[in-house]
Amino acid sequence: MAVARRRLSAGLGLAGLACALLGGSLLLLGPVIVRQQVIKNVKINPSSISYQMWKDIPVPFYLSVHFFEVLNPKEVLQGAKPVLSQRGPYVYREYRNKTNITFHDNDTVSYLEYRRLFFQPHLSNGTEDEYIVVPNILMLGAAVMMENMPDFVKSLMSTALTLLKQQAFMNRTVGEIMWGYEDPLINAINVIAPGLIPFKGKFGLFMDFNNTNSGLFTVNTGMKDITQVHMVDSWNGLKKVNYWRSNQCNMINGTSGEMWPPFMSPTSVEFYSPDACRSMTLVYEQSGKFQGVPTYRFVAPKTLFANGTDYPPNEGFCPCMQSGIQNVSTCRLNAPMFISHPHFYNADPSLVDAVEGLHPSKEQHGLFLDVHPMTGIPMNCSIKLQLNLYIKHVDGIRQTGDIKPVVLPLVWFAESGSIEGSVLKQFYTNLVLLPSVLDYVQYIFLGLSVPLILSAAVLMAITQRSAGEKSPGAPGRQNKPPSETTPLLQDTDTPSRDGAES
Repeated sequence: MAVARRRLSAGLGLAGLACALLGGSLLLLGPVIVRQQVIKNVKINPSSISYQMWKDIPVPFYLSVHFFEVLNPKEVLQGAKPVLSQRGPYVYREYRNKTNITFHDNDTVSYLEYRRLFFQPHLSNGTEDEYIVVPNILMLGAAVMMENMPDFVKSLMSTALTLLKQQAFMNRTVGEIMWGYEDPLINAINVIAPGLIPFKGKFGLFMDFNNTNSGLFTVNTGMKDITQVHMVDSWNGLKKVNYWRSNQCNMINGTSGEMWPPFMSPTSVEFYSPDACRSMTLVYEQSGKFQGVPTYRFVAPKTLFANGTDYPPNEGFCPCMQSGIQNVSTCRLNAPMFISHPHFYNADPSLVDAVEGLHPSKEQHGLFLDVHPMTGIPMNCSIKLQLNLYIKHVDGIRQTGDIKPVVLPLVWFAESGSIEGSVLKQFYTNLVLLPSVLDYVQYIFLGLSVPLILSAAVLMAITQRSAGEKSPGAPGRQNKPPSETTPLLQDTDTPSRDGAES
């Protein structure tokens, strides 16, 4: 029995030590293993897991477009406040794929990314054939651009507008406003004011969005420095743009806006947006989960479109008006165009008050980006922008009537997408479930080691005690317990009676 107990105690002790060693090893090496796997698979390398996701984005992206219809165009010409009604959304499925992928010796890769858009009637509130009353963007924009030109040039333009039957507001279909329409005004402007608009043929707000690329991006692959993966090295061969009035505003910072370096901290993210002609910074708002995957949510700070007075670093984006809108005329054909958040969310209240029909709210009009911090891969996002036109009465151009100066919303759009289906399942299994199982296993091993080692120690103590109790006494005769007739004191040297008689 004692031998069996000793063997059992030794077995329990060895098992406890083994569990402690395994648990400790996993505790120390587990994070290292996970980190190395992440680094290996987020590099821009044809052998990495995320390469195909980077090359042909599997996430279903949708472009949702909302137009602002002008309900009182005649009254606006007479100086009244514009009354707007939001129309839409008109939803398009967006497909993105990279071409001309070229790897360079300095750990960078260049590519062109093309976008293709397909109308989704079942997701839309209306069709592309619907008519909407909107400002005559070409006419009103050209009028403001010609404000400081000689009077005879403006008079000539006004005469041409009359002959071409141009008016300050037009009734066009959604498809025409989106993808372009033929307008004789384009040729007239090119004749009267050469170079004022550097294009010919059709004009449409989203002509550059469909079947086109966003410029030649060169980004870091992260092969030598994982902290630089996806960071933009140049755009169209440029290290910085020349649209703005300061070096800081012209800088090309961050990534291209699709992925970020892994092991993110809850601070901020940067990306360069060709559509906005600038780098943009989003700030950390909160931690959360998307379909069980941990995320950091980043949102636009109130300073994103603030003017130079309210936020001096934005002085380079001026000439400025109220905070909440950014003048993009320098990168949009010199037209008096402004970008903002939809419905002038986070903008100066005077912009909202200048028109009727706007209802800004964070839930509907605030942009956000949910990123998995371990990999830098977005799980869910919705980037929202609004395009606005500055209109006013211009002396010498009769068609502008008595329009009061106003930044008039034209359209706002949201590019939204989230990982789903098999991609989400693979992502969750490899980057959430397996590391979680690894965490649980290491603590299970450590937890088992304690009772096993304690059991071995207790069993060993019991075995030793039992052995001590069963060990033999001193040699000689066995002592009997005293009886009632036994003297309390006996002389051990005196022979017994029996012995004497013998």
